[in-house]
Amino acid sequence: MEEQKTEWKEEPVQTSQVNKAPSAPGKLKSDNFWKITTVVLIAVLAFFAFRDGNPTGGTVVDTVGDTQPTPTKPTKVAFEGLINNDDHIKGEKKAPVTIIEWSDFECPFCGRFYTETLGQIEEQYIKTGKVKLIYKDFPLSFHPQAQKAAEASECAADQEKFWEMHDLLFEKGVQGGVASFKQFAKELSLNSAKFDNCLDSGEKAGEVQKDMADGGKSGIQGTPGFLINGELVSGAQPFTVFQQVIDAELN
Repeated sequence: MEEQKTEWKEEPVQTSQVNKAPSAPGKLKSDNFWKITTVVLIAVLAFFAFRDGNPTGGTVVDTVGDTQPTPTKPTKVAFEGLINNDDHIKGEKKAPVTIIEWSDFECPFCGRFYTETLGQIEEQYIKTGKVKLIYKDFPLSFHPQAQKAAEASECAADQEKFWEMHDLLFEKGVQGGVASFKQFAKELSLNSAKFDNCLDSGEKAGEVQKDMADGGKSGIQGTPGFLINGELVSGAQPFTVFQQVIDAELN
């Protein structure tokens, strides 16, 4: 897929065209003072909002708006101990580059990575045996459906349909909650009784929390977060950011 670029858009302020009588000189000075003060205040607030915002995700607080992402400076992290036998792996297990993704099915930035970037990584690196992707759960507490969505993917994994459930959760959304997750299981021809019992009992909650704990120890502060052979990359960065780090590891 091609990288989608976004632009700042500003809605013009509509002002009244009603004629007004001229103001007195003293009132003009007062009005100008407050206009200047208001403009300065707005500029200061805009500066701090832009500075602290993260348009690609990667923090535990959702950001508002949509701007061009700024690549993060990678930080090396030990990652070998984070790979477990029950991990969900896409690609060759012996691939020279390992991407570990911590994600949240309700996170819009995680959805952006899924729709805009993952497909390109699959085509150029995973299918060619150069990269393997490991998915780990990181449901954020302020996303009400994220925890159960993560558990649903783990319950589907018991019937060897993790990636199929993963795709449905991103493509169809999680707003329907548990009822919709059970419907997804039927669409995937899973054993409904087994899946429903797994989801209702909360038996996968501990597994989800372990993924989150591993992420926290690795420097993951939000979603989506990645380790690429230990290089920390935060947010739904464009494909070119992943390409640069992957190619450096391959070379």
